[in-house]
Amino acid sequence: MTTKAIVLDANILIRAVLGKRVRELILHNAETVKFFAPAVAYADARKYLPGLLAKRGISGEPALSVLDALESVVQRVDEDLYVGLQAQALQRIAVRDADDWPVLACAMAIGCPVWTEDADFFGTGIATWTTDRIQLYFT
Repeated sequence: MTTKAIVLDANILIRAVLGKRVRELILHNAETVKFFAPAVAYADARKYLPGLLAKRGISGEPALSVLDALESVVQRVDEDLYVGLQAQALQRIAVRDADDWPVLACAMAIGCPVWTEDADFFGTGIATWTTDRIQLYFT
């Protein structure tokens, strides 16, 4: 059996904290899929989660613990692995959202698709999966 790999965008990490479905998809497939996220995706999730949690009336501390626990399954990728692909990634995505280059460069370095809800990744030359279709990739 070939192990698959996928890079998660920050919005997927956030969804894994805020809801059950994404977290369950990750945990259920952890034995057959290698999950990665650039360090900046974790930083972005930490940046945006407090505001999102406050709007929902959810305590930040337990929710951020869920994000911390995800790191045992979703491997944090340091920038030094993919920074050499920054220029190429920016060429592909800068017109849409230059801030997304680390996720794209990470996927390019590992040689795998991106799991995101962000349409900015479409047409970048890297396969892009959304939550409503990700199970097709996993099977």
